[in-house]
Amino acid sequence: MRHAQMAPHSPPSSLPHPHGIRGVEANPLCPDLPIFDLGVYLAGPPACQPLCEALAACLHTASAVVVRDPRVDEGASEAFLDLMEAYFDQPREAKLPDVRPDLAYQVGATPDGTERPRCLADSAILRRAEAELGEADRPTPPQGPDSKWRFFWRLGERPAQTRFQEWGRVMDRWGTGLLATIACVAEAAARGWRLPPDAFTARMALGPHLLAPTGVDLGRAPREGDVYAGYHYDLNFLTAHGAARYPGLHAWLRCGRRVAVRIPRGCLLLQAGKQMEWLTGGHVRAGFHEVVCTRGTLEAAQRAQREGRPLWRVSSTVFSQIGSDCLLRPLGPFATEAACAAYPDTLCGEQVKAELAAINLSGTSAQD
Repeated sequence: MRHAQMAPHSPPSSLPHPHGIRGVEANPLCPDLPIFDLGVYLAGPPACQPLCEALAACLHTASAVVVRDPRVDEGASEAFLDLMEAYFDQPREAKLPDVRPDLAYQVGATPDGTERPRCLADSAILRRAEAELGEADRPTPPQGPDSKWRFFWRLGERPAQTRFQEWGRVMDRWGTGLLATIACVAEAAARGWRLPPDAFTARMALGPHLLAPTGVDLGRAPREGDVYAGYHYDLNFLTAHGAARYPGLHAWLRCGRRVAVRIPRGCLLLQAGKQMEWLTGGHVRAGFHEVVCTRGTLEAAQRAQREGRPLWRVSSTVFSQIGSDCLLRPLGPFATEAACAAYPDTLCGEQVKAELAAINLSGTSAQD
């Protein structure tokens, strides 16, 4: 599929910075991504329509939005990060029983050195980035599989017994909160594009949503420039993150500019994945991003060491998915002849299988 090989490039454009729109404010940590207050959306129309249109425009231009959701408790984020730092800080042999390659790693742990960056699976991605992006905006070339661990937790019933007694409560509290935020953003974006409000959320029903924290061991002599998650896009619909305790995330805007993403306290980052790109016929691109060790990462690790905290960089990530039996196809005004040719009708479950094969998370290899 040609669209799966595209790097984030288009004619230069500027991001919208809406002034005077209720619920939209400047982001002091990452000026390219303004903050959208979902409290305005939750209050209902008509006041929310300008916010919806601005949010939809930001997804088009940046493949990401930063939101503040009054329903999400920041304490849940702190408890989640504490739990996952303790989990990843266990000896390797204690985590290996949680690894399930027979299930394509879609539950339990994925060890470091397993997941392959999408740009290594498809060399055209890096070639295009090298040719079309300025030197300062080029991705850091990964030298092999990602050095991060991951843990996939299905949002739903929890195990009867676990070594971490608070596991189910903490995981579900954080995961369901982020899933509610994703649904709110999906509805707001649909309204912004004048689609039915449930155009996306109806297709998300019964999707295989995953709470998917990653863990990078910063106690293993980290060096500035180390690649923890190589240049890639997410295969799912929308990805949500809380603020990490260590910087390092970089994302590419539609115009091809690389930005260091920082999330203010009390806010969340949402990034568009391949399923959103499909449903919008490419109007929103699956946002490329990478996680790289920076000077800020090293300084945060030094602080954590002085404070006696685990030296693990944990991401608090939720992958929302379109239902496996839903047909991916451009919707409404996005269903132009060109878009339907570039994004042909495909069962979502088949799209996920192909992407998992490409990044070495299934029993087969994709041929690109």
